[in-house]
Amino acid sequence: MVGLAIKKDKRYTYQDYLTWPDDERWEIIDGAAYNMSPAPKVKHQRIVSRFDYEFTSKLKECLHFIAPTDVVFDDFNIVQPDFFVVCDRDRITEDNIRGAPDLIVEVVSPATELKDRREKKVLYEQSGVKEYIIVFPEREYLERYCLKDNQYGAPEIFNWDEVLKLCAFEIEINLWDIFEKEREETGKEK
Repeated sequence: MVGLAIKKDKRYTYQDYLTWPDDERWEIIDGAAYNMSPAPKVKHQRIVSRFDYEFTSKLKECLHFIAPTDVVFDDFNIVQPDFFVVCDRDRITEDNIRGAPDLIVEVVSPATELKDRREKKVLYEQSGVKEYIIVFPEREYLERYCLKDNQYGAPEIFNWDEVLKLCAFEIEINLWDIFEKEREETGKEK
């Protein structure tokens, strides 16, 4: 049976969040608490590591982070994105990130897919995250949303064998590297 993110029935705040045990991982979206258990699978973590590697080698002027790092949008919205980039260093505190990152990547699991595609998408759009990428590791593709006129339009879909040109940065990422796959000259899988 697949573990599901648990939603508690109370409107929680950042002050509540600070009192919860350190060995538990939670997110609060619009005051609802979501349990981040169980731990991500190896393929999930490899994809996060690959994004981290790509940004380390291609983007020097901004800082990037991996979960569990708290992003505090406001008193009722605290999340731990899988990977994110922050260019405004004033948003970075000793304890967390305050306000919207420039780019967020979430790698879905069966327990988080609905929350990532619905609640988090709305939160990130309303908070001004310039680019939001949702990765589907088992299906080896991703959806990308770019903020234009304070809204995300329809998602752009990218397969594992394509090049992702970011809208928040002048960076191109070979998705076959992210998914750790071989690509032939013709674009077919080896």
